[in-house]
Amino acid sequence: MGLAVVGAGYWGPNLVRNAQQTAALHLHWLCDLDEQRSRKVLGEYSTVAATTSFEQVLADDRVQAVAIATPAAAHHRLARAALEAGKHVLVEKPITTTVEEAADLVALAEERGLVLMCDHTFCYTPVVRRIRELVHAGEIGDVQFFDSVRINLGLVQPDVDVLWDLAPHDLSILDFVLPPGVEPVGVSAQAADPIGAGRACVAYLTLRLSNGALAHCHVNWLSPTKVRTTLIGGSRRTLVWDDLNPQARLAIHDRGVDLTPPDQLTDAIRHRALISYRVGDMVAPALVEQEALRNVMAEFAAAIDEGRRPLTDGRAGLRVLRLLHAASLSLELGGATVPVPVTDFAQERAAVR
Repeated sequence: MGLAVVGAGYWGPNLVRNAQQTAALHLHWLCDLDEQRSRKVLGEYSTVAATTSFEQVLADDRVQAVAIATPAAAHHRLARAALEAGKHVLVEKPITTTVEEAADLVALAEERGLVLMCDHTFCYTPVVRRIRELVHAGEIGDVQFFDSVRINLGLVQPDVDVLWDLAPHDLSILDFVLPPGVEPVGVSAQAADPIGAGRACVAYLTLRLSNGALAHCHVNWLSPTKVRTTLIGGSRRTLVWDDLNPQARLAIHDRGVDLTPPDQLTDAIRHRALISYRVGDMVAPALVEQEALRNVMAEFAAAIDEGRRPLTDGRAGLRVLRLLHAASLSLELGGATVPVPVTDFAQERAAVR
């Protein structure tokens, strides 16, 4: 399947490398405004052509698909042009900068019968795939909480705040692993700029879920230590994902709190506490180490070949974008909870289950 990569900056070289190592794809072009940068990425002996002309890429009949890794402000323009030219599109997160632009791309792709996929890379890691399997199979019971921490001494971005830089990862993971029937219904956010950078460098995001549970995300550019942990608590088990621990990235704890239902109370136990604590085993399942982006490329190619929606399709990108915009609005409103249209979420997520 003929492919072109657009953008040779931070993420583009990763797409180039993984596309060349994916048997179902044949990379023909690397397109960037700086042709020398493209040639440097490709190396002296590459058979992949470098160009500054996106129009030249779209005019090539060998190219069936385009992977876009440019600044987000250009995503809508480039993706729309590719879809109009009859090309399938893989686009880096966030899918666009506005909900309206994302909805436009989704509608155009569906109208043309083309694959529009969002590169939510973490969703294609073996650990997140296993978490999704466990949650959807009911192994942890009812979801009771989701808590993620993504902090490090990171680069202060020139064009976005820490919420838009880091939170898309956790929001895409949340969207990917939540079971059917559990959707975000409200978003609130708090943020601060303690170093005077002109944009938020520390943020806390809280989502209310339709089953009464809470999801909480902490993102931070200023932490001297790097932390990448996610906890998903269920009525039966709790999952702990530590992405910095390759020996045991995922731990499944049979520990939690049990509540005696009122209809099961008898006179003999009525005087006891209704709450009891369960302390069981911890299991760390073996996970195959794979580069997530290789799985992204394989899913993109498979979705095109099979004529189906990819696991993280354009609608997944649209849902994450809605949550980000709701979080930004919450910041403007001093942390007030902003409602999320749960019906749209439920219908969109059900289509790829």
